[in-house]
Amino acid sequence: MDSITKNLPASIETDRLVLTTPTLAHVPEMAVLANNEAIYSVLSRLPHPYAQSDGKFFVESIARGDSEFAWSILLQDKFIGVVGLHLFADKPAELGYWLGEPHWGMGYGSEAASAVVAAARNAGFVTLSACALTTNTASLNLLRRIGFSQTHQGPGPQGTNAGAPTTFMRLDFANGETT
Repeated sequence: MDSITKNLPASIETDRLVLTTPTLAHVPEMAVLANNEAIYSVLSRLPHPYAQSDGKFFVESIARGDSEFAWSILLQDKFIGVVGLHLFADKPAELGYWLGEPHWGMGYGSEAASAVVAAARNAGFVTLSACALTTNTASLNLLRRIGFSQTHQGPGPQGTNAGAPTTFMRLDFANGETT
């Protein structure tokens, strides 16, 4: 997996957004936006309450580590969320993302996730996975819009949503599915 992640770009520009390597400069706004019960309740790996120390740990230890390749989502140079790939040795990388609540419903999530899907395809990934709580229709609709198909439903596998009803999705580039 390490060789394929070397093909992922450090930053990506879209029509409205810049996806870039998370830095300590993003941490203050990251902590403000992530410290939100509405976000925490739908994510399995986000601590709550979310403090600047959590953001610093994310930037320094997780964002570009062995099991993660994440980008900060910037709108006009302002941090609004995170998108990335959770990397596994034995199964497809999993697309994940979150946006600060003030930025919901404006298409930024779709724009950022589509850009990461395109970057993953260009880097040589063959398949991506994703999942969302079955009750999180906004996230499920976003994933469908960018080319993911539902594979099954079942209990959430990890974290704060372990056991919660979850919809699992997949995008296979080799089968001609693109965004």
